[in-house]
Amino acid sequence: MTINIKNEDSIYTVALEGRLDTVTSPDLQRELEPLLPDAKKVILDLTALEYISSAGLRVVLSTYQTLDDMGRELIIRHPSETVLKVFRLTQLEEILTIEA
Repeated sequence: MTINIKNEDSIYTVALEGRLDTVTSPDLQRELEPLLPDAKKVILDLTALEYISSAGLRVVLSTYQTLDDMGRELIIRHPSETVLKVFRLTQLEEILTIEA
Protein backbone atom coordinates (compact mmCIF):
# COMPACT_ATOMS: atom_id res chain seq x y z
CA MET A 1 0.00 0.00 0.00
CA THR A 2 1.13 3.53 -0.76
CA ILE A 3 0.37 6.36 1.66
CA ASN A 4 0.65 9.99 0.52
CA ILE A 5 0.06 12.74 3.07
CA LYS A 6 -0.57 16.41 2.33
CA ASN A 7 -0.90 19.06 5.03
CA GLU A 8 -2.69 22.33 4.41
CA ASP A 9 -3.10 24.39 7.58
CA SER A 10 -3.37 21.26 9.78
CA ILE A 11 -5.97 19.68 7.49
CA TYR A 12 -4.36 16.42 6.50
CA THR A 13 -5.32 14.60 3.32
CA VAL A 14 -4.13 11.01 3.43
CA ALA A 15 -4.39 9.25 0.07
CA LEU A 16 -4.24 5.46 0.15
CA GLU A 17 -3.47 3.24 -2.81
CA GLY A 18 -3.61 -0.55 -2.88
CA ARG A 19 -4.87 -2.77 -0.06
CA LEU A 20 -5.48 -1.84 3.57
CA ASP A 21 -5.28 -5.15 5.37
CA THR A 22 -3.57 -6.98 8.22
CA VAL A 23 -0.14 -6.44 6.69
CA THR A 24 -0.51 -2.74 5.81
CA SER A 25 -2.79 -1.39 8.55
CA PRO A 26 0.08 -1.01 11.08
CA ASP A 27 1.86 1.21 8.53
CA LEU A 28 -1.18 3.46 8.26
CA GLN A 29 -1.53 3.57 12.05
CA ARG A 30 2.14 4.64 12.38
CA GLU A 31 1.65 7.39 9.79
CA LEU A 32 -1.57 8.73 11.31
CA GLU A 33 -0.70 8.76 15.02
CA PRO A 34 1.74 11.71 14.95
CA LEU A 35 -0.69 13.80 12.85
CA LEU A 36 -3.70 13.55 15.15
CA PRO A 37 -2.71 15.92 17.99
CA ASP A 38 -2.21 18.77 15.48
CA ALA A 39 -4.98 17.88 13.02
CA LYS A 40 -8.00 20.10 12.58
CA LYS A 41 -9.39 17.50 10.19
CA VAL A 42 -8.19 14.29 8.52
CA ILE A 43 -9.42 13.35 5.07
CA LEU A 44 -8.84 9.76 4.00
CA ASP A 45 -8.85 9.78 0.21
CA LEU A 46 -9.70 6.22 -0.77
CA THR A 47 -9.99 6.79 -4.53
CA ALA A 48 -7.23 4.28 -5.26
CA LEU A 49 -7.87 1.89 -2.36
CA GLU A 50 -8.83 -1.50 -3.81
CA TYR A 51 -9.60 -3.42 -0.62
CA ILE A 52 -10.11 -2.88 3.11
CA SER A 53 -10.11 -5.66 5.72
CA SER A 54 -11.30 -5.68 9.31
CA ALA A 55 -7.79 -4.65 10.39
CA GLY A 56 -8.04 -1.62 8.13
CA LEU A 57 -11.47 -0.81 9.48
CA ARG A 58 -10.05 -0.88 13.02
CA VAL A 59 -7.47 1.77 12.08
CA VAL A 60 -10.16 3.94 10.45
CA LEU A 61 -12.47 3.58 13.45
CA SER A 62 -9.68 4.23 15.96
CA THR A 63 -8.71 7.38 14.06
CA TYR A 64 -12.34 8.49 13.98
CA GLN A 65 -12.72 7.95 17.74
CA THR A 66 -9.52 9.83 18.57
CA LEU A 67 -10.48 12.81 16.41
CA ASP A 68 -14.08 12.78 17.63
CA ASP A 69 -12.91 12.83 21.26
CA MET A 70 -10.93 16.00 20.42
CA GLY A 71 -13.92 17.58 18.65
CA ARG A 72 -12.32 17.15 15.25
CA GLU A 73 -13.42 15.44 12.08
CA LEU A 74 -12.52 12.43 9.94
CA ILE A 75 -13.82 12.40 6.38
CA ILE A 76 -13.75 9.38 4.10
CA ARG A 77 -13.49 10.63 0.52
CA HIS A 78 -14.20 8.82 -2.76
CA PRO A 79 -14.23 5.16 -1.66
CA SER A 80 -14.53 2.64 -4.49
CA GLU A 81 -17.75 0.64 -4.70
CA THR A 82 -15.96 -2.34 -3.14
CA VAL A 83 -14.73 -0.34 -0.15
CA LEU A 84 -18.03 1.51 0.22
CA LYS A 85 -19.82 -1.84 0.32
CA VAL A 86 -17.66 -2.86 3.31
CA PHE A 87 -18.56 0.38 5.12
CA ARG A 88 -22.24 -0.34 4.42
CA LEU A 89 -22.10 -3.98 5.51
CA THR A 90 -20.40 -3.06 8.78
CA GLN A 91 -22.80 -0.12 9.27
CA LEU A 92 -19.84 2.24 9.65
CA GLU A 93 -21.50 4.28 6.92
CA GLU A 94 -23.91 5.46 9.63
CA ILE A 95 -21.09 6.70 11.87
CA LEU A 96 -18.49 8.03 9.45
CA THR A 97 -18.74 11.03 7.14
CA ILE A 98 -18.38 9.58 3.66
CA GLU A 99 -18.11 11.76 0.58
CA ALA A 100 -18.75 9.63 -2.49
